[in-house]
Amino acid sequence: MFEETALTIRRRYESKFVIPKEMIEPISRFASIYCSPDKHSSNTDNGFYCINNLHFDTPDYLFLMQRLDKCNKRFHLRIRSYPNSKKYLCFLEVKEKTGDIVNKYRAPLYDENWRRMFEDPDYSLCEEKDFDPNSSKTHFLKMAYFYNATPKMLSQYWRKAYVSNVNEYARVTFDTDLRFQPAEGYCIIPDENKMVSLDDETLFAPECNVILELKCYTMQVPLWMIDLIRHFNLQRRGFSKYVAGIMNVLQLYKYDSGVRQSSSVLF
Repeated sequence: MFEETALTIRRRYESKFVIPKEMIEPISRFASIYCSPDKHSSNTDNGFYCINNLHFDTPDYLFLMQRLDKCNKRFHLRIRSYPNSKKYLCFLEVKEKTGDIVNKYRAPLYDENWRRMFEDPDYSLCEEKDFDPNSSKTHFLKMAYFYNATPKMLSQYWRKAYVSNVNEYARVTFDTDLRFQPAEGYCIIPDENKMVSLDDETLFAPECNVILELKCYTMQVPLWMIDLIRHFNLQRRGFSKYVAGIMNVLQLYKYDSGVRQSSSVLF
């Protein structure tokens, strides 16, 4: 079993599907034969836990345009938090995607005053005691500084997740109840008066408002994942939460939904 804390995951596949809520339970039963709830799901009554993401972009929305233009190489910067966990930690995350291959870098932020890394003009990463030029934290900050990337949008959703008991790395996740708001500086806590629910029927097929993701190493696609896709007749479909949020909340690029229909049913 593979648990995500501080990590680097190289050469990962991510396949997305949009399903109705009624399919969560049967797919969960299928996955539970090979998987267990991840550490966050196992600490909740119904298996769902809250995730907040602070999405970064450049002043001219370069990262967004990379998605809309279907660039073969693109990346995404975000700060993730788990507000209902016992240890309220934030994580710096970089996702770099080439074709269908994803490299993910993740670093925990133990310092409660982590915002000074971005807001204090006198801050120097090199002066930190645990400075490592090759760390995921350094990688995130270098990219943020180089591209002048700052928070643009805050997203929140509820996730149910399973991790494989029989593979080195494999995950099944269900994301639902997506909400968004424009970013307010580096605040990772939503303002309930400003959050907007994503219920646009142009983004989801009727009654299909749950995002199912299957994740695994590229060279180790589990047979049970392929069986799961075939058993439930799932049709792979790209979906970007960031693009959907930008379109609905900031009213940018409304001509593009962020939804991509893949010609490939499996991985």
